[in-house]
Amino acid sequence: MVYAYTTVDAATGTSEAVCEALADVENIVDAHIIAGDFDVMIELKGETPHDVLETITTSVRPLEGVGTTRTYIAID
Repeated sequence: MVYAYTTVDAATGTSEAVCEALADVENIVDAHIIAGDFDVMIELKGETPHDVLETITTSVRPLEGVGTTRTYIAID
């Protein structure tokens, strides 16, 4: 199993809606509004790194309000 974390730069006022939209997406473990350079932190899982990439590409980036994303694959 591969675990990863993705940070999302969300448009002003959309962080809560982004988190709510991700709540039932397969392979997304959790999503939180955060403070700092990004607005949302997502924890993901998949059988392969490609599964994680596919989830980001098909379920996260198309959401209204989602701007820049950064994904980090856990190595431990």
